[in-house]
Amino acid sequence: MDELGLAARNHALPLEALRYDVTPPGLHYVLVHFDIPAADARTWRLTVGGKVRAPLELSLDDLRRYPAVTHRVTMECAGNGRAGLTPRPVSQPWLNEAVGTADWTGVPLRTLLREAGVEPDAVEAVFTGADHGVERGVEQDYQRSLTVDAATAADPEVLVAYAMNGAPLPPQHGHPVRLVVPGWYGMAHVKWLRDITLTDTPFTGFQQSVAYRFRQEPGEPGEPVTRIAPRALMVPPGFPDFMTRTRVVRPGPQRLEGRAWSGRAPVVGVETSTDGGHTWHAAELDDEGHPWAWRHWHTTWEATPGRHVLSVRATDAEGHTQPLEQPWNRGGFANNLVQRVPVVCLAPGV
Repeated sequence: MDELGLAARNHALPLEALRYDVTPPGLHYVLVHFDIPAADARTWRLTVGGKVRAPLELSLDDLRRYPAVTHRVTMECAGNGRAGLTPRPVSQPWLNEAVGTADWTGVPLRTLLREAGVEPDAVEAVFTGADHGVERGVEQDYQRSLTVDAATAADPEVLVAYAMNGAPLPPQHGHPVRLVVPGWYGMAHVKWLRDITLTDTPFTGFQQSVAYRFRQEPGEPGEPVTRIAPRALMVPPGFPDFMTRTRVVRPGPQRLEGRAWSGRAPVVGVETSTDGGHTWHAAELDDEGHPWAWRHWHTTWEATPGRHVLSVRATDAEGHTQPLEQPWNRGGFANNLVQRVPVVCLAPGV
């Protein structure tokens, strides 16, 4: 029942929405750890302090006075695919669809940090959201950090964003201000951002040092979850069975298409299988348009009567590809096992 409650609050991208280059906000995946804060844009303030020479306190109007920058970014939850693991980690029970791509507009974080004047001994920037709650017995604000080098990098350029797809951020996506960290899993993109503090020691808060770590056994420190592993998803062809989502198609040529992305390096190849992963064939990739957004792929399948399992996998420029058998970790993080789409092709005349 607890997991059903989480699944009712959070939602994934309907796979048919992969047809959109840019995901409409209501279809973009959402994960909210605690409650959506009751934020008033008129009174909202973002503070920048700690190890800086000139602390800042900025209203939304102040942020809008800076030159605006827009980045198209694919965002994916670190727990995407968790429900497919055995034994299954108990948390938000994602299948494969915790993803979305949006045009985020705001101020580069490095611009604000340059104005504040980061002290030479600062090592990390800690980001605090307005969402507050309890996780595993720890009362907390949602907080994450980046190293100063990552926070001030030109590529990927971190944004303090106030708009999504050309409109103010919706409440569930962090209104009025959020962080956008291209290439990183969603836990880094702090929503309802209210404070940035530069520190001279590494941040050890719950969401940094306890949650979002790769662990095999309880109690071990684990490695941090950071950049998005490569993944490709397919728009399921034909039409679905209501309960099982098994797809139904007619015999003949079927267009297969979808999206592929990686936060580690550009996607350079997509392959599809129509026989449950026994054989693979290269799909066509559209030209790369946005370095931190998904790429469209497509191919044609000649459907024949019977039952089939369609799959797709992506490979990036560093040679990372999706596994056919998924390694396990206690948090169910970075599960990029290839998608399997059951399809029934009807006999002619049926």
